[in-house]
Amino acid sequence: MKLINTTNAPGAIGPYSQGFEVNGIVYTSGQIPVNPANGEVPEGIAAQAEQSCKNVGAILEAAGSGLDKVFKTTCFLADMGDFAAFNEVYAKFFTSKPARSCVAVKTLPKGVLCEIEAAAEK
Repeated sequence: MKLINTTNAPGAIGPYSQGFEVNGIVYTSGQIPVNPANGEVPEGIAAQAEQSCKNVGAILEAAGSGLDKVFKTTCFLADMGDFAAFNEVYAKFFTSKPARSCVAVKTLPKGVLCEIEAAAEK
């Protein structure tokens, strides 16, 4: 196992890691839309989805992988009413159309609107 850590994505806010590489597969922890440069969360689902995608991408890049190598994502939305707007942004980043689960949850850390985790080939 190889720990993945980068300053280009938000640091863990609990007892977990940004990601791990195991047997050539990179697993990211769920990424909320915190800007790693300033710790701020943008307003609205489109901006938050974009930042979450960028954070996942930064962890994958640090592991020597990329968004184009993602084969599975799990997405969490605070409101399923944001599904269409979330998908519009998500599709720009995950162009290979990985397998995906997308569920609505009661709340997310820091009151954000979305969170994304991924598994990718190295």
